Amino acid sequence: MQTNWKIGSLFGIPLFLDPLWFVILGLATLNFGVAYQEWGKAIAWSAGLVMALLLFASVLLHELGHSLVARSQGIRVNSITLFLFGGIAAIEEESKTPGKAFQVAIAGPLVSVALFFILNLANSIIPANSVYSIMTGDLARINLVLALFNLIPGLPLDGGQVLKAALWQITGNRFQAVHWAAKSGQILGYGAIALGLAVDFFTRELALGLWIALIGWFGIRNANSYDRITTLQETLLKVLAADTMTSDFRVVDANQTLRDFADLYLLETTPQVYFAAADGRYRGRVAVDDLRLVERSEWESQTLQSIVHPLTEIPTVAESTSLAEVINRLENEQLPSITVLSPAGAVAGVIDRGDIVRTLAQKLNLPISEGEIKRIKEDGSYPPGLELGAIAKSTIS
Repeated sequence: MQTNWKIGSLFGIPLFLDPLWFVILGLATLNFGVAYQEWGKAIAWSAGLVMALLLFASVLLHELGHSLVARSQGIRVNSITLFLFGGIAAIEEESKTPGKAFQVAIAGPLVSVALFFILNLANSIIPANSVYSIMTGDLARINLVLALFNLIPGLPLDGGQVLKAALWQITGNRFQAVHWAAKSGQILGYGAIALGLAVDFFTRELALGLWIALIGWFGIRNANSYDRITTLQETLLKVLAADTMTSDFRVVDANQTLRDFADLYLLETTPQVYFAAADGRYRGRVAVDDLRLVERSEWESQTLQSIVHPLTEIPTVAESTSLAEVINRLENEQLPSITVLSPAGAVAGVIDRGDIVRTLAQKLNLPISEGEIKRIKEDGSYPPGLELGAIAKSTIS
């Protein structure tokens, strides 16, 4: 499995390199090195490598612009990664308002525009026609192109984020805004693939055409990802605990002795959730591990009532609680499952991570087997690639 390499941190934000970054580093070095051959091979290739590194330094500063504005809004930035198509800041959650979302989106292009002006200003005091002047001028133009390219109005580009913020402001619906901005990104991505094929066919510039098509493919893939995650977030808000809970629990007599309970249930191979009841009322949840805290000599005399955890003291949610909130409770409190209460305060059901994944698989037609759901119930972990904890947190933040 491909993993990113950590190369340090900046302002407390971890920096990573995707291994494929070295491919574009080599191509950029080759491009600049060939362009600078008039200065001699040694200078040309050295300058080419320096320019390739400065190009990615510019990308890093661009992403840092997004990250620092997000952090100023109290949003955690998990990392910045440089990869084949540039860079990406892993921002944990959405801004609270369209205006703040716009600020995060526009920050990167503004950094690139600022670099364009700073480099042009520096170039005015560097001796003309020197290799330093040529490099500074090229880097200034690259930053301007970086800013303008990223302002194309389609996700996953910054322009798509700006479009999303604008649509969010107009419609008042963040999810609908993301769907429309993602659709724009998909259309632009298919357009880029068509343009790449046209370049290949009409100009025979195979490398250029392939690169344009690859950018289009990358755009489509990421726009689709935005669309899918947004659909998942909408589902997490619409689906309630009552739609997800199961009756996979046992109700036992609160007045039976610990010995009787142990003899009846502790030999079961599949772990169970137990609730104790007496006189027609739930007394609370029974934690099997609590039996070990009681001397075995006392099992004959003590009843379950002595170790039960009252419903008022255990983690519970109402039937009307959204699935996003249920997931947040499970993750924040590191719970294996949570109890669902009816409006009357009785136990209506229980929910664990397997129940959540089964419900989402049914609602969204996800290809997740019952065998995988069984594994999730046993391990208490979501499938790889389905980061429900992070998605739920960003949904209700």
